[in-house]
Amino acid sequence: MSSSDGDEPPNATFIKGIDEKIKIPALIDGIKEVFEAVGDVVDVIAKKNIKARGQAFVVMASREQAETAIDELQGFDLFGEPMTLAFAKTRSDATVLREDGETGLEEHKKKRLAEKERKQALEEADKKQNAAKRSAPENLAERPAKSAKAAPGQLPDDYLPPNKILFLQNLPEDFGKDSIAQHFSQFPGFKEARMVPFRPTIAFVEYEDEGAAVAAKEKSAGLELQGKAVKVTYQRQ
Repeated sequence: MSSSDGDEPPNATFIKGIDEKIKIPALIDGIKEVFEAVGDVVDVIAKKNIKARGQAFVVMASREQAETAIDELQGFDLFGEPMTLAFAKTRSDATVLREDGETGLEEHKKKRLAEKERKQALEEADKKQNAAKRSAPENLAERPAKSAKAAPGQLPDDYLPPNKILFLQNLPEDFGKDSIAQHFSQFPGFKEARMVPFRPTIAFVEYEDEGAAVAAKEKSAGLELQGKAVKVTYQRQ
C-alpha cells in the first residue's frame, strides 16, 4: 500500500487563501522563498485555472518538514493575505516518482485521471438534477428555512494560545539572525532563531518547550531593539 493510502500524511502542504491577482511565476518564487526558511522545498505547484486560483501545493523533502511548515507558517502573510495550511490529501507527482519510480508514477496518474473523470460525471449528473428541480413547480410552504452561519473570526495575535515558538514582528531591518539569537538565548530553553527570506522585520524563535517560551515572552514585554518596539507573540497554530 502506498503512503497516500494509509493514515500517514504526505509530505505536500496545501495552501489556500492566496491573493488571486498574483501572477503564477511570482507566486511560485514567493512561496518557495518563505517555505525554504523551514525546510527543503522539492516542488511548488500553482495553476491559473479558475478552480485552482488562490491555492497552491508545496512539496517538502519529508513529512516532518511538511509538518514543521504547517506549524510555523500557519496564518503567515503571503502577499498581504494570511495563508491557511493543511496536509495535501494525496502525494505529489514528484514524491511518487522519488518513492515509487516511473511505474508507480504512471499508475498514480491513471488513478488521478479516473478520479477526475468520476467527479466530472457526478458534476454533470448534479447539473441535470438541479435543472430538473428548477423547471418543476416549487412548493414554498415546504421549503426549509435557511440558517445563517457567521464566518469564524481570526484570533488576534495578542490572544494566541501559548506554544514553544515565538513570532517576532517589527524587527529592525538590519538586526539579523545572530543578533536575535544573542538576545533571546539569554532566556533558559532557547533552541534557535529563524529568519524568513526577504522579510527582515519578522522572525521565529523556538524554545525547548512551551514553558520556556512563555517565560521568554513575558520577559520580552515592551522589548525595544535599536529604538523600535518589537512585537512578540506566539506562533499561530
